[in-house]
Amino acid sequence: MQVLGRYDRVDLPGLGLKNIHAKVDTGAYRCSLHCQSAKVVNGILEFVLLDEEHPEFTGMKFTADTFHERDIRNSFGEVERRFVIITTIKIFDESITAEFSLSNRGSLRFPILIGRKILQERFLIDVKKKNLSYKTKQQILRKRRKAKAIRKKPPIKPNI
Repeated sequence: MQVLGRYDRVDLPGLGLKNIHAKVDTGAYRCSLHCQSAKVVNGILEFVLLDEEHPEFTGMKFTADTFHERDIRNSFGEVERRFVIITTIKIFDESITAEFSLSNRGSLRFPILIGRKILQERFLIDVKKKNLSYKTKQQILRKRRKAKAIRKKPPIKPNI
């Protein structure tokens, strides 16, 4: 079982997002994703992720034909009606299909919240640690770049 810290950087490959800050929250049941606007048009959910201040913001409009609405209790105990989509999250080298509620997390530090539904039986949480998945990913990329650079070097000719 992998160890995950209190926060990390994750990929959402189905949405084209990489290395997005995510808070691990064992108090939350489901995952949540920062969405600045969402509406249903002709039975299709249209939404814009993140906001202008976020470095990964593109302003791109996403669509989902498979979604539902659910009442979700926020951290203040208030019930909110939210859209819920299903997408893939990549943590370490594991791709996990998960439900994400779309909510305005603009005032919060982390645009993604990872809840215990996808954590249980996959990860142990060590709150003293952070970015473990991201650091592992960076090490793998460095090793690949190094191996590629070694392969590209011309052979050394003996000086005779």
